[in-house]
Amino acid sequence: MYEKKLVSVGSLKKGDTIIIDGAPCKITDTSTSRPGKHGHAKVNMMAVGILDDKKRNLVMPGHDKVEAPIIEKKNAQVLSISGNSANVMDMETYETLDMEIPEELKGEVKEGSEVLYWIIMGMKIIKQVK
Repeated sequence: MYEKKLVSVGSLKKGDTIIIDGAPCKITDTSTSRPGKHGHAKVNMMAVGILDDKKRNLVMPGHDKVEAPIIEKKNAQVLSISGNSANVMDMETYETLDMEIPEELKGEVKEGSEVLYWIIMGMKIIKQVK
């Protein structure tokens, strides 16, 4: 199982990450409606999937809790590239991993370069070239 924590919906802001429908998402917009006569303030969140780029919407009371993934950020060195995947070595543990190169980084990931990768919900993704 992957690491996650519970966070209050009312404390979330744009740019935070949460889990919607089992997928990690980055919040793109939040708005809070005022509470009604007997109700609670509702928080409306728009989010985009980190792994699949799908837009998702979540509306819930501001005092509720949602799951937020714990993102581990690590550095690695690119050892070799074959097609769309790169073989990288973690700079701390020296373990080698095969990761897919994201579309937006295809021209930048080169052998010998250093990359920042995230471990999120058991998935490893290259986020940037240093």
